[in-house]
Amino acid sequence: MSNRQLIQVINPNTSLAMTETIGRAARAVAGANTDILAVCPAQGVPSIEGHFDEAIAAIGVLEQVKAGREQGARGHVIACFGDPGLLAARELASGPVVGIAEAAMHVATLVATRFSIVTTLPRTVVIARHLLQQYGFVHHCAAIHAIDLPVLALEDGSGVAQEKVRQRCIQAKREDGSGAIVLGCGGMADLAQELTRELGLPVIDGVGAAVKMVESLLALGLGTSKHGDLDYPVAKRLSGQFERLN
Repeated sequence: MSNRQLIQVINPNTSLAMTETIGRAARAVAGANTDILAVCPAQGVPSIEGHFDEAIAAIGVLEQVKAGREQGARGHVIACFGDPGLLAARELASGPVVGIAEAAMHVATLVATRFSIVTTLPRTVVIARHLLQQYGFVHHCAAIHAIDLPVLALEDGSGVAQEKVRQRCIQAKREDGSGAIVLGCGGMADLAQELTRELGLPVIDGVGAAVKMVESLLALGLGTSKHGDLDYPVAKRLSGQFERLN
């Protein structure tokens, strides 16, 4: 009997290039007995940069969780820093479902008393603040910095966005008094190790953090609780474009 386990890593936007970046970051930290299935929706938004985008992306996340369960995935990672559709995905899944923002914030508090976040557009600073409140980390976060570039700038090959991430991380270390920095976008996943070495403090990629959390929960024999609000959705027939979620 094989002891291998499949973890599905969902990029909630439709960018194949970003899905590849996220998949590489996940495989780089996955245990020897873990296989990574990196996927993205066939339909939806090319990038997620606001509440509207998140609402659309959440449907794609749910479709992918359903498909992942059918393919034998034992756990799931939502690889967008807004954690779109996280609680709904937990209702659908029996195994653990971890969002990269929640994972990164948890990990940051384990290695530092204060952390900073580096994100993309200024509007996503507000969304990150909402998540800090939701997850109970407001008092742990010293500051949030935006590179003021869209998400897909991380995939344009110019290196401009990556350099801006680097500069904001340097600024955060110099000005915030933080012991760690959280990268606030799944598309930044491949930058964490190099920045950690350069800055001399933990720079946390939520993709890797979430993969290791899912592995840990599986090793502990823990899945999503089906007692209470995260029980499977109440049975009802969905109609129209949502029939595929039946």
